[in-house]
Amino acid sequence: MLFGSLIATFIALTPFLFTLHESVPDQKVWNTFLFTYDSKYYESAYVLAWTLIGKIIPLFLILIWFFTCRHWWYHTLIVPIAMFIYQIIEILNSDLYWVDENLIIYLLPVMAIVIPSIYLIRAQMFNKLTSVNKSMEELEEEFKIKPTTLWGKIKQYF
Repeated sequence: MLFGSLIATFIALTPFLFTLHESVPDQKVWNTFLFTYDSKYYESAYVLAWTLIGKIIPLFLILIWFFTCRHWWYHTLIVPIAMFIYQIIEILNSDLYWVDENLIIYLLPVMAIVIPSIYLIRAQMFNKLTSVNKSMEELEEEFKIKPTTLWGKIKQYF
């Protein structure tokens, strides 16, 4: 219950978290007591922070969705998760030329596994739908991943 409340609070705070970049100075070199950052590509630590926040917050929200989704198709969320992770790595790469250049090349292996898997599950569902008198909701319930342990059953509610 506490974990679920913390997640809900974080989701509610995301509009405010999107403004965190405003606390970063608009200068090329940013000195703090923890680190010094020299922005080579963006030429402004503020622009880098704005770009990173625009990728990290949606990534975190999609991760929450992925870990809390109970539908059979939740593995399709791996594609945008991989895309956001790749973009964050590219943003942090100081020798970067274009942020989203050649993104599809890195996502192809992920998509080559996820898309056929989802299609096969969908084909199985429609095969069962045509051979058995079940509704779509009953089939979705059948394909849900159900926890087997007591702790897993408790965690499914949070």
